[in-house]
Amino acid sequence: MRRLEWTGHHDPSKPMIFRWLARLFGTNAPPPPALERGQDLVPQDLDNLAPAPLADTPRTDVELFADFYHWLTGENQQLPAIHIEKIILEELSRLAQNPEAAAGMVPRVPAVIPQLLRSLRDESMSGADLAKQISQDVVLVAEVVREANSPYYAPTAAVRNIEGAVMLLGQNGLRMLIARVAFRPIINQQGGYFAKLAAPAIWSQSEKCALAASLLSGGGPAQFEAYLAGLIENVGLMVAFRLIDQIYSDTALPQSDDFCRRFNTYARMLSARIARLWEIPASVVEAIEQAGEPDAPPLARLLACADRVSKLRMLVDAARICEDAPDVQALSTDERRVFAKLKEQEPD
Repeated sequence: MRRLEWTGHHDPSKPMIFRWLARLFGTNAPPPPALERGQDLVPQDLDNLAPAPLADTPRTDVELFADFYHWLTGENQQLPAIHIEKIILEELSRLAQNPEAAAGMVPRVPAVIPQLLRSLRDESMSGADLAKQISQDVVLVAEVVREANSPYYAPTAAVRNIEGAVMLLGQNGLRMLIARVAFRPIINQQGGYFAKLAAPAIWSQSEKCALAASLLSGGGPAQFEAYLAGLIENVGLMVAFRLIDQIYSDTALPQSDDFCRRFNTYARMLSARIARLWEIPASVVEAIEQAGEPDAPPLARLLACADRVSKLRMLVDAARICEDAPDVQALSTDERRVFAKLKEQEPD
């Protein structure tokens, strides 16, 4: 069993935004043996799994994550030996308890993200000022313009520059678009066997969670923080799958309830500690840490709600949960509205 090692390298020939993204999901390490077994497993293949039995009462958040995890990993019936559970959880615990080790795996976000966060509450910041700030990174500008022209935003006229994106989306909308562009490669980049299997669905749920959080926030400065919390909360989950790919070479993961619960706990701890290393606002870090806990602060409660709505949307769309299941029926009026909105607005 190999211990976690970082083997990345610096390539000055690549743009900065791609260098720091490549550090987390670099291609230097060879793929695990599982990738050579001829299996073509992608999240779409999991859609054929039978829906979970209809429960009489809504699932708890822990139970909902377990269902989501089972769907992500395919519920392979050839389960690994029990000692594999222990090894994986020990490695995740070691990483979650050691910020230095986590920092060795995770690069810092582009400089433009902290700048955007600092400008969020600056009422004197104009659209032109914001466009000038973003223009410092030409690669990011190109990505933002391309994204603004995508079906996700469906502009009536082509957006040709950052100024046009500001006019289309407004300042807060542009901040959310930039965060989406910046964080997508971190979560959606496919690596080893399990990262390749899980990444597309994890990114889709991250986008849905971010959108749900922003819609439930009521607008204002809190809207971007809510959106950011939704995007970042799964970073630790993706890192956990990357870690498993480095220490484990089989294609079956543990599926026990206790493993799912602890796996989720460690993934959330990783997300919060990585966010803190990125100098994400303390309120966002706190929300990720405390989401789902009793007496959690408002943003944490909102994030837990958005996470639940987005996971339900994913599982209903995958035919894992029925549309009229108690979980969906138990949503509030606002949550049901957002649940429907997530179906209408599928990101590309």
